[in-house]
Parts: sequence; C-alpha cells; structure tokens
Amino acid sequence: MQKIVIVGGEPLQGTISISGSKNAALPLMAASILTDESIALKNTPNLADIHTMGSVLDSLGVNFDKADLVSKNEIKLTYADSSKALAEYDLVRKMRASILVLGPLLARKREATVSLPGGCAIGARPINIHVDALTQLGGEFNLEKGYIKCEAKSGLRGAKINLPMISVGATENIIMAATLAKGETEINNIATEPEIMDLIDCLKSMGAIIEVQDNRRVLIQGVDKLHGTTHTVIPDRIEAGTYIIAGAITKGELEVTNLNLEHIDNMISVFKNIGVNILKENNTVRVKESSLINNIDLDTKEFPGFPTDMQAQIMVLLSLAGKPSTVRENIFENRFMHVPELNRMGANIDTDGSKATINPCNGFSGAQVMATDLRASVSLVLASLIATGETTINRVYHLDRGYERLEDKLASCGANIQRIQ
Repeated sequence: MQKIVIVGGEPLQGTISISGSKNAALPLMAASILTDESIALKNTPNLADIHTMGSVLDSLGVNFDKADLVSKNEIKLTYADSSKALAEYDLVRKMRASILVLGPLLARKREATVSLPGGCAIGARPINIHVDALTQLGGEFNLEKGYIKCEAKSGLRGAKINLPMISVGATENIIMAATLAKGETEINNIATEPEIMDLIDCLKSMGAIIEVQDNRRVLIQGVDKLHGTTHTVIPDRIEAGTYIIAGAITKGELEVTNLNLEHIDNMISVFKNIGVNILKENNTVRVKESSLINNIDLDTKEFPGFPTDMQAQIMVLLSLAGKPSTVRENIFENRFMHVPELNRMGANIDTDGSKATINPCNGFSGAQVMATDLRASVSLVLASLIATGETTINRVYHLDRGYERLEDKLASCGANIQRIQ
C-alpha cells in the first residue's frame, strides 16, 4: 500500500495551477447517457473517481475514451450500447456519485437497476430524496437485495417538485432526468453550487431548455432528445481553497492560478477575516506569509456558504490562531474523523456533536497518521507541511480520489514530499 512521507518546515514558493473540478466532472459524465452523440469534456482531472465513474458508465454501454486524459485532460463519452441498464454493486460501492446514473437511465431507458451506493463514510447521505423526486416524475421504485429497481413504462412526465432539503446529488439527478421528461418540471429548494451551474450549462449546450430562477428554483422544459457537445469543466474550488491554506500556513509566497474567483469568493472572505494575506488578480490568487491568524466562529453551509469540503483543511489554519475558534458542521453528521489524527500531530481540537472547538496549539509534530476520507487526508498533508520532523500518511488512495498530482504540485513549490510503496 502506498504512503506519502512529508518532512515539514519548507515555505512554499512558486505557482500551482488548479485542475478541473472532480465534483463537476462526475455529473457531466453521467449526462452522457442522455444522448446518442458524443460528449467531449475538457479540463477533466485525472483522478481515481473519474476512472471509477468511467467504469460504471462503461458497464452501462457508454464508451469511455480516456486516451487523452493524461496528456490533455480530455475525455470523450459516447452512449453506444443502450441495451444495458444495470449498475452493479462491485462498481457502485466504490463511490457515492455513481447514483447520478439513476436519473439519466430512467429518463432515457425508462428502466434502471442501480446498486445502493458506497463511498467514504462521512455521513448517511440518504438517497430517498432522489427516489421521491423521481417518483413524482413518474418513476416506480422497488428495493431488492441492495439494488434500486425502477421503471417508467410511459416515460417521465414533468411535475412540481419541492425538495425537502438542499441536496447537491438529488438536484443533479432530477435536473438530468427532467430534461427528457414530457412537459415542464419545476424544482424548488435546489442546491446552487457552481458544479450544478456547470452541469446546467453543459445540458443547455446539448439542447436542454433550463431556466434558473431566484430563490433556489429551476424550470425545465422537456425535449424529445439531446445532442452531443464539447464542454470545459470548471476549476476545482476545493483544491483552490486547499492550496491557498497551504500557502498561508507555510509562510512562503504562493501563486494559485486557473481559478474562477466568483466560485471561491465565499472562502476568500473567510480567509481574509482570519488574517490570510491574499491578493486577487484576474484568475489568480497570490498568498503571502500570514503572520497573524485570528480566531473565528464558522458554520459549514450550502453554497454560497462556507463549504463542508473545506472544513477539515481550515481546522489546520485555525489551530495557529491565538484564541479558540469554533466550527459547526451542518451538512454531514460524521465528518470529524480527521480530528483524532490532527490531535496526534499536536492539534488541540475538541468535538461535541456537530461542533468542534479548535484551541491554539504549540505547533504540529511529525507522526504516523491514517487518512479516513478525501478531505480528511488532505488536512493531514497541510499539517505535515508545517510539522516538525517527518510525517507518514497512510491510506493515501483517498487523496487520489480528489487531488490531481498533489505531490508534484507541492514539490514544485519546495515541499519535501514523496510517495513510497
């Protein structure tokens, strides 16, 4: 099993270019089921989750052409064999985002059998919201032996859907399904993350008729068919926030490029309040040594609030403040698994239910630590960059799910980091 070894204390100096967003690319890949024509996705990150989704789609008859993924970050998807409608457990269990094939399959094939999803254990993330909404569009569902079996013999039909809670995955699934439903679909209480807007932009370029309105409302006029397109995946805002924190805590001067600043303004505002020295310019952020870190009370929220996917990383930054800070996790109920590992490295973090209190610490020290999920693992990388001595991070396959060429990017800016067997 691979490990990452980091010797801390090196300031990061240089430039890091942000990759395409994994969380945007995955639903875009699922949208390939909605048309017979090819979808080409540019700026696609070469990540484990991309390959997993490619395997799921391949099992459903989608030709996943990844010949240019490494060299150009481009993939092409073509729904070539529509006779398949079974997404098996061995594939779906690896990643929760696999459930995103459910809506497109039901809209296009009028039937689907999809295993209940797996993935990292950061919360239940129930799929009943997906199922209930698709039922309102005309789907009929049964749960048999761990599989969701559904059909819509007469096709899907438009409906007014009020989502009971804001859900990124459910919003994506229902929007994709509604593009081929008969009539108008109105969805209220949608998630409005940039990744969802990117999906909508791609669907519109495929011929979908979608209108995003205020107050988390979207209207979709169903069409008979969609066509192929070429689409560029948006930059990964979570990767951007992670490297901004890396630049701030290592006391160097780091330039983070290939950004969409509108997508990260919410994070930048929080970072500036904490005391991070940030300069914005075009699609670039420059992070300089931040000598004074202030404490803060922070809640994770749906976009445009502070993202839950940055919660673990910001705890490393807040550990350097002079006074205690609090972070309340409002999205997932089991997302503090990184805290014991950070505490082993010298952090002083207490948790009580959904609230974490980050007390000032006397610095981090190298240790053997274990990654538990994607964002938890990168918080250990951040702590390792400023730790005294050597840190070994185990189970780094979590990192490979969401951070493209992490060691290369950090090493190019002076970090002492290497991957070993």
